[in-house]
Amino acid sequence: MQEQSDAVFPFAFESLPVRGEIVQLQSAWRRMQLGHNYAAPVREVLGHAAAAAGLISQSLKFNGKITLQISGSERMPMLVMQCTSKLALRGMASAQPEADGASFAELTDGARCAITLDAGRAERRYQGIVEVCGDTLRDSLQNYYARSAQIPSHLQLVTDKAHCGGILLQQMPGGTGLVADDWRRLGLLAGTLRSEDLAGGVGPDLLQKLFAEDDIRLYRPRAARFHCQCSQRRAEQVLKLLGETESREVCAELGRVEVTCEYCGRTRSFDTVDLSRLFATRALQDSDALH
Repeated sequence: MQEQSDAVFPFAFESLPVRGEIVQLQSAWRRMQLGHNYAAPVREVLGHAAAAAGLISQSLKFNGKITLQISGSERMPMLVMQCTSKLALRGMASAQPEADGASFAELTDGARCAITLDAGRAERRYQGIVEVCGDTLRDSLQNYYARSAQIPSHLQLVTDKAHCGGILLQQMPGGTGLVADDWRRLGLLAGTLRSEDLAGGVGPDLLQKLFAEDDIRLYRPRAARFHCQCSQRRAEQVLKLLGETESREVCAELGRVEVTCEYCGRTRSFDTVDLSRLFATRALQDSDALH
């Protein structure tokens, strides 16, 4: 089986009731950084969040979208990472200049972290609150698995400018025959994963390097990619929220109104004709609603 980038490899241990996933993002990760000048600590948390979202999405096996959101910190007011069940990812972060050089604890001081599962209109949304703790996002998520999800798990997340990735090990429900020493050993080995290990892609060779003493069964890898959900319609909704008066004032001053997506950086422009059409349509809809 070939080594791959931008992919999630599911696997299982042949003689132990443990399953896992290993993920690498290269093209998708670089695309997330395009147009942004993230300070190193912010980039690290964003990369860890991207890898974690891919791993969580793969482990849950549901149809929908997972959102990992950190908000409320002064240094990093917002970080959002989304991943669909088809491993389409997008993410962004907003941070203050004080974020440069900050530790994870300083960056997330006072923050709230939530994981939201949205399976569409057919299912009720689920949201789990993650206690922000430890030295990295990995510590917070591993604590969440232990306390809230109650799934014994080992997690390692790594990132640099070129790659981000990680590995998730979980005990199988109802599994027997796993002694504490084996589980501890697997956690220590998973923790040896480093960002430089991702340079050659993820796959059999990397897993064999990490777990040299164990027989591993590999399953078909799943491709991951960057995909933004912005659209002309959503840009128009932003202008409607801004309001007709303010939109026209900006357009009169600059000759156009621009709406830029924070995820992919795409800018959509609206001139006076576009605004007339947009708000005329809204006025007509309001008029119809009154009758």
